[in-house]
Amino acid sequence: MIGAIAGDIIGSIYEFNNIKTKDFPLFLEKSRFTDDTVLTVAVADAILNNVSFAQKIKEYVGKYPNAGYGHQFNKWALSTNEKPYNSWGNGSAMRVSSVGFLFHDLETVLQKAKESAAVTHNHPEGIKGAQAVAACIFLAKEGLRKLEIKSYIETNFNYNLSESLDEIRKVYTFDVSCQGSVPQAIISFLESTDYEDAIRNAVSIGGDSDTIACITGGIAQTFYKKIPKVIIEETRKRLPQEFLKVINEFGGSGL
Repeated sequence: MIGAIAGDIIGSIYEFNNIKTKDFPLFLEKSRFTDDTVLTVAVADAILNNVSFAQKIKEYVGKYPNAGYGHQFNKWALSTNEKPYNSWGNGSAMRVSSVGFLFHDLETVLQKAKESAAVTHNHPEGIKGAQAVAACIFLAKEGLRKLEIKSYIETNFNYNLSESLDEIRKVYTFDVSCQGSVPQAIISFLESTDYEDAIRNAVSIGGDSDTIACITGGIAQTFYKKIPKVIIEETRKRLPQEFLKVINEFGGSGL
């Protein structure tokens, strides 16, 4: 899980200041966690403590109200209403990483990913994005090779994962939809050589950098099973104790 969170923090300063290169500092003074981290922790907390996704998400937003939530999501989170609002945004995909790791069969992973998404993002594309990311993480955890993961996602979710990062980087712009950011995040993982390279790939294409790097980071951590110590240290020191407690309960470094 900390792989997703590190991606969010690293990408945070590039979200509205896109770069198109892999040569950039991973952490700066202004690097911070955003709504991606808050909701990633909330979903993990809900699973670990058997609490409804909606309840935990609303609880965390109440505690961390200035993390950069989207307007419609924020309106939902701060209301007493628990009806979803048919979103296809990538918020469902960026918060789902723990689902792929905490459940032990693919059918359950897909169902729980759907449940975690559908409290807000009940549009088919919102659910699809969350399920695809959770499936990548589960398959990586099970030891599948990149080509096998790629084939499963293309076959079952109809995402085109054949574009190269060089092709994407030339034309890609800001896109908060699942269909316009989840495939790019997965490709950033597929073309990587290790965790850090995956994050550099994700940020280098531009767009919604913190969310793309968050999605990529969750997959890359599970596949490579190792994050450089300095990245873990820089990430952890930017998090409140409440988040660290959930991460520790999840499994120390997040694995």
